Amino acid sequence: MDPISEAFESHRVRLRAVAHRVLGSHADAEDVVQEAWLRLSRQDTGTIDNLGGWLTTVVGRISLDVLRSGRSRPQVGLDDQGPEFTVVLDDAPAPEELVELGDSVGLALLTVLDSLRPDERLAFVLHDVFAVPHAEIGTILGKSADATKMLTSRARRKVRNVQGGEPPVGTVRQQREVVHAFLAAARDGQFERLLEVLHPEVKFTVHTPQGQFVTLGATEVATRARVAGGAAHGRTATVNGRPGVISWKEDGTPASVLAFTVVDGRITEVTAVIDPAELALMELPAPA
Repeated sequence: MDPISEAFESHRVRLRAVAHRVLGSHADAEDVVQEAWLRLSRQDTGTIDNLGGWLTTVVGRISLDVLRSGRSRPQVGLDDQGPEFTVVLDDAPAPEELVELGDSVGLALLTVLDSLRPDERLAFVLHDVFAVPHAEIGTILGKSADATKMLTSRARRKVRNVQGGEPPVGTVRQQREVVHAFLAAARDGQFERLLEVLHPEVKFTVHTPQGQFVTLGATEVATRARVAGGAAHGRTATVNGRPGVISWKEDGTPASVLAFTVVDGRITEVTAVIDPAELALMELPAPA
């Protein structure tokens, strides 16, 4: 693989995540990333000082064009809840690492984002989800940093109004601490500690070869977690913008992927994928 292709591939997962958050469609996100690659292949790379920033700008502009043209609508049906997961190991190199994510952007928020104008949606996603500075977003929108900041603020207010109030916010570090406490309690079989970090109405969804199975309630989830505490021996990752864990079998093949939703210091939802067919579609990294 040539150096330019290799450099682009190192950004692909993040670029796909950006495009998907903006457009709400995995298929459209793939198209946008492919178009970004074509533009990079035609660009004199010697003129690019920051490849990650350049690619984010290009993906943002293409996504904005798609939104404005009406070619894309958020796809939040059951088909979009399948094996479409974006997984990045926490210690994997990422020049523009996803930081300060706040409330995770899942299927419900994709629906909320549909209430925003294209420029508001792009500004909100890039700034509040991917921590892109307002000045960089402004270059995509053709606005000043101050004007972009106002645009993001207006979008944020609209999102809160549609959601019915202030969305719960927590930094990645704070969310990780809750997840680590859960994993440690599961590993050590500390039932009471598990109940402390689980919301009373927590939802636990498991993707298996036989289908999806749902467990509701802290007591039931804590019982299952205590029995299956081996997940604590995996590696932490970011799964669809949420804190997660990947574990592997002894032969190096993926065993499971867990994703957690944390609200106000408690886990409200856990998604576990143990279906080998779904895991094979995730393009998971190999264990270190």
